[in-house]
Amino acid sequence: MSASLIQPYLFFSGRCDEALNFYQAALGAQVDMLMRFNQSPDPVPAGMLQAGFEAKVMHCQFRVGDTALMASDGCDDKSTFSGFSLALSVPTEAEADRAFAALSQHGTVIMPLAKTFWSPRYGMVKDQFGIQWMVMVPGEATA
Repeated sequence: MSASLIQPYLFFSGRCDEALNFYQAALGAQVDMLMRFNQSPDPVPAGMLQAGFEAKVMHCQFRVGDTALMASDGCDDKSTFSGFSLALSVPTEAEADRAFAALSQHGTVIMPLAKTFWSPRYGMVKDQFGIQWMVMVPGEATA
């Protein structure tokens, strides 16, 4: 098997622009590319999109640190997020505090930031878009 790569692909149910703006402010995300349904070189098949989604995000790629993520509005407002978390590792406790506070805005804290046996600073939050995050500072390596 050749080198493989797995990247998260997130569907924001019509709120992708809002999510990208939020992640740019909260995490310093950088948008690498973005294409809307009405910019597609091939026409979108009739009946595929919910009414009003013509100018929504068909596909984008953005980065948080060294990690590339892909996203879309999807074809309607029915997508939900469940069964996974995005793990955000940051180098310092101050950066963990800042990122956690930013992601918590209009979100839900699941586990407040605290010291754990694997990390000096770890917490879980579900952001305003329904994505669950695990924010952490890597612990000391043990042999």
